[in-house]
Amino acid sequence: MILVNTDFISGKELQTISIVKGSTIRAKHLGKDILSGLKMIAGGELTEYGEMINEARAIATKRMTEEAEELKADAVINIRYATSNVAQGAAEVMVYGTAVTFKS
Repeated sequence: MILVNTDFISGKELQTISIVKGSTIRAKHLGKDILSGLKMIAGGELTEYGEMINEARAIATKRMTEEAEELKADAVINIRYATSNVAQGAAEVMVYGTAVTFKS
């Protein structure tokens, strides 16, 4: 499965199938959330939240790819990510794009 954030794939003629998406809502362990709260006071990188968002992106991308595979897509183009807070210490990550097949 080819995944790109452009609206084309070099050398390929594309036929649109459908929009596909994947999402997940993730939260960090309370202990790590407390440590991140302390870092917010003292300053510094919130590595726990960075890890959480990276994990969430990977899960959301996998779900989007699975949806595209069910549609027999060869690729997903125009991929975009969106993130939103749903609660303190929890975030939703959504990824979406256009599933396409290659014209023969």
